[in-house]
Amino acid sequence: MKVKFGALVVDGRGKIGGHVASKNRGGAYLRTKVTPVNPQTSFQAIARARITNNSQNWRGLTQTQRNAWNSAVSNWQKTDIFGDLKNPSGINLFVRLNSNITEAGGSAITIPPLPGTVVGPLTITLTAAAGTPAISLAWTGGAIPADTAWVVRMTPQVSPGKNFVKSLYRNLVVLPAADATPTSVLTEYNARFGTLVAGQKIFVEVIAIALLTGVKSTPISTSVIVAA
Repeated sequence: MKVKFGALVVDGRGKIGGHVASKNRGGAYLRTKVTPVNPQTSFQAIARARITNNSQNWRGLTQTQRNAWNSAVSNWQKTDIFGDLKNPSGINLFVRLNSNITEAGGSAITIPPLPGTVVGPLTITLTAAAGTPAISLAWTGGAIPADTAWVVRMTPQVSPGKNFVKSLYRNLVVLPAADATPTSVLTEYNARFGTLVAGQKIFVEVIAIALLTGVKSTPISTSVIVAA
């Protein structure tokens, strides 16, 4: 559990005993810890293998290369859950950036890059229909830039009144550089989540990844009700 101390404890995050501390718009709260079911899917195995492989690759670097990553961490400060700036460790930075790159289909890097920007879509639109099955993603902002890939993550179909789906997103497809709008994702969606059902709701988010640096964009998301 992470705790922030003031005159008394002023904030907390994480697990302690059988409880979890967190925060939402209503303020800080404590809830009973629930252990989710782990279905051990092939998709989970791929994600875990990606992290494991990059951790092993760290050990394969020369000491000079590891020193370079350790020295680069101050360039990659992130705001933690309390809003404080924190440096990652050299290995954490190496694994994080390379996991992002390999998730997007790029080649791992051994030299720490400088932080930069990555271009994602300006807006996205999802359309879906069950009668003549179709599901398509469109966006504004032009074709996907060079040395960039967009990871498309979607949810299974949920009831139209549901809006909190953060835990339901799953990687669906990686769109490569030069891909242009719109693009059909029907085959990938059916393979992952099954046949479209009219009246159900689907959420999508797109994350841009720079293949030369591993920089990830903030997700941009939208949803659609499946048409008849």
